[in-house]
Amino acid sequence: MRTFHGIDLRYLAVLLALIGAVALAFGAQWQNDAVGEQQGKSKSGGGISLKHMLQLIRRPRWLLGTTFLIVAVLFQITALSLAPLIVVQPLGAIALVVTSFLNARISKTKLNRATMIAIGLCILGVGGFVTTASSIAQEYVLTDSQMWQVLGILTVVLAGLIFLVVTKRLKGKALYFIGGAGLLYGFVATLTKVVIQRILQGQFEWLTFACLVMLGIAVALGGWFVQNAYASGPPDLVIAGLTVIDPLVAVFISATILGEAHKANILTIILFIVCGGAAIVGVLLLSQFHPEILLAKRRAAVWNRRKKLPL
Repeated sequence: MRTFHGIDLRYLAVLLALIGAVALAFGAQWQNDAVGEQQGKSKSGGGISLKHMLQLIRRPRWLLGTTFLIVAVLFQITALSLAPLIVVQPLGAIALVVTSFLNARISKTKLNRATMIAIGLCILGVGGFVTTASSIAQEYVLTDSQMWQVLGILTVVLAGLIFLVVTKRLKGKALYFIGGAGLLYGFVATLTKVVIQRILQGQFEWLTFACLVMLGIAVALGGWFVQNAYASGPPDLVIAGLTVIDPLVAVFISATILGEAHKANILTIILFIVCGGAAIVGVLLLSQFHPEILLAKRRAAVWNRRKKLPL
C-alpha cells in the first residue's frame, strides 16, 4: 500500500480514475457524433474502412473527442501508478452514467425502463466489484514469467481477432465490435500496469519494451474496433461494453497471473462472479432494449417489408 504523509494514495487514485471516466464519456460522445455524421446517422453497421478513418481524423468533433480520450488515458495511467489495477480499472463504469444521459440529451431520446435497469445493473455490478477488490487487492513484484504469460495470451487474442477482421467473419453488429475492443483494452490496461510496475521496480529492459510494443498494437486494433462499434450502435452501449468487458478482462488477468487478488477467499470469489454477472447482463440488456437500437430494428423491419412488396 502506497502512502503519502500517512494518507493512502488509493483514495487519490480513485479520484483520478473517476475524473478520467468523465473525460472518457465526453470523448466517446463526440467521437460517436462524428462517426454518425460521416455515416449519415444511419448506423448501418457496415463498418469503418481505412478511407473513412482518414476522413474522420479531419473532423474537428472527432479530434475533440480524441483529445478528451487522451486526457482520460493520462488520468487512468496516473491512477494505475498509485493503486492496484483491480481497484482502478472498474471505476470507468461511471462513464456509462455520464454518456447515457449526455447522449439522451443530445439525441433527444428518452431512456426507457429497460435501459435504466440495464445501466443500474452495470453500475451496481462494477461498483460491487470495486468494493470487493479494494478490500483484498495487493501489489507484488512482477516476474519475467508473469510477463511472458500475459504476452502469450495477448498474442493468441490478437491473432484470433486479426483473423476475424481479415476474413470478415464479424457480422457488423455493435456487440461484436464492443466485445473485441473490450477484450483488447483489458489487455491494454494490464500491460500499462505491468510496464508501470516494472519501471517502479527499476527493471525497464527488453521484455518491458516488448510489452510496450504489444500495448501499441492492442491500442491500434482496439481503436479500430471502437470506431466500428460507434458506426453500429449508440455511444452508451459502446461505453457500457468497454467499461464492463475491459475491467473484467483486466481484473481476471491481474487476479490469476499478476497475483493482485492473492488474498481472495471463497466468499470474495462468489462476490466477484455475482457482480461481474450482473454487469454483463446489464450490457446484454442494453444491446437489446436501448431506444436507439429498438428504433434501428423497427426501421430495418420496415425497409425489409418494403423490399418484399411487388412493384
